[in-house]
Amino acid sequence: MPSFVIRPLQNLPQIRNALGELLVETVANGGSVSFMHPLPLEDARAFWNDSLGAAALGERVVLGAFDSDDLIATVTLLLKLPPNQPHRAEIAKMMTRVAYRKRGVATALLQAAERLAVDRGRTLLVLDTAVDDGAAPLYERLGFQLSGIIPDYALKPHGGLTGTMIYWKRIGAVAA
Repeated sequence: MPSFVIRPLQNLPQIRNALGELLVETVANGGSVSFMHPLPLEDARAFWNDSLGAAALGERVVLGAFDSDDLIATVTLLLKLPPNQPHRAEIAKMMTRVAYRKRGVATALLQAAERLAVDRGRTLLVLDTAVDDGAAPLYERLGFQLSGIIPDYALKPHGGLTGTMIYWKRIGAVAA
């Protein structure tokens, strides 16, 4: 397993560029993360500019995993939810560079995001993943429970429809 460091990301040009490249790679390889292929790098950078701006406001945390200076994976913990949901957070945009998959990076990122959620008083995590080529085995291995599947939820990056699987996990004090 490679050694890597996980840290919250800031809205810096080199971070936006690295995240943009990761998003473009993920979409090009079929990752269902809300974008279609081909994804222009400028569009990907603009998405991350907005996301990192929201992080600066405390509405989310964007974590990155680094191998030396190279960004190899990311996950976002969404914290700004409606007023009747202050107890939960949502996992979004879990992406790992193809060359680093199956090496424990995604697991470490998700565990870090869960710790951050607990530190912020959250007791429930939710997420969704595509039925086709999604990360369901990873989420289930980490204790997420499948609520259900919504068929034909979104277009796959290269076309065609895929369903989405909705997961939840109790965390913090109520997880026991």
